[in-house]
Amino acid sequence: MKNIKLIIEYDGTNYAGWQRQKNAVTVQQKLEESIEKLTNERLEVIGSSRTDAGVHARGFCANFFTNSTIPPEKFKEAINSKLPEDIVIINSEEIQSNFHARYSCIAKRYSYTILNREQPAAIDRKYVYHYKKALDYESMNRACKYFIGTHDFSAFKSTGSSVKTSIRTINDAGIIKIGDKIIFSVKGDGFLYNMVRIMTGTLIDVGVGKLKPYAVSDIINSMDRTNAGKTVPAKGLCLEVVYYN
Repeated sequence: MKNIKLIIEYDGTNYAGWQRQKNAVTVQQKLEESIEKLTNERLEVIGSSRTDAGVHARGFCANFFTNSTIPPEKFKEAINSKLPEDIVIINSEEIQSNFHARYSCIAKRYSYTILNREQPAAIDRKYVYHYKKALDYESMNRACKYFIGTHDFSAFKSTGSSVKTSIRTINDAGIIKIGDKIIFSVKGDGFLYNMVRIMTGTLIDVGVGKLKPYAVSDIINSMDRTNAGKTVPAKGLCLEVVYYN
């Protein structure tokens, strides 16, 4: 039996996230159905992250076990022929049997894109959060440094999370500006429910002058969700890279 690793890009607009659900269409469901058509095997595709409804991915990682004789590197073309156009396998390869897309992961990088201009987007409307008030992206970038390190991020977690601990390590975080887009990029060993979206909402409060950059540290220390910014919409969020040893 072979363990096949996949790198997947998808537009999350039409899906209720990655994980299979009884009453909604998900990326995992579409992928498993497509592989079953190829291999005649009912199998589970293990995902690296439980992305929420509307969240996108450029470098999502998954793996599955198969007895198929399809060469590992050919799975990408074969699966793509069965998938809808908003899900694409970028790469497929055989990996060691103990590899697990979720548990073998050591870090992930997410980006969140804000369109900061008066007019909303037409072409990019599904992939950016439109915010018309002028944002001081340099102050937002200064605020990012307070996220870095190992902290209890309870203040940046939505209710509904069942994790054992809210302690996470952020390796780096920063803001870049490209034209009228402000992009928040953050890498960490794990993220809580809606954590990046709440971090972004808090950075927006810094960008409009509601908070000073150093206030991020105070919010983290408070461990109180009510002190952080709002949860911005899912459509601006993208899983960029999943890291493994």
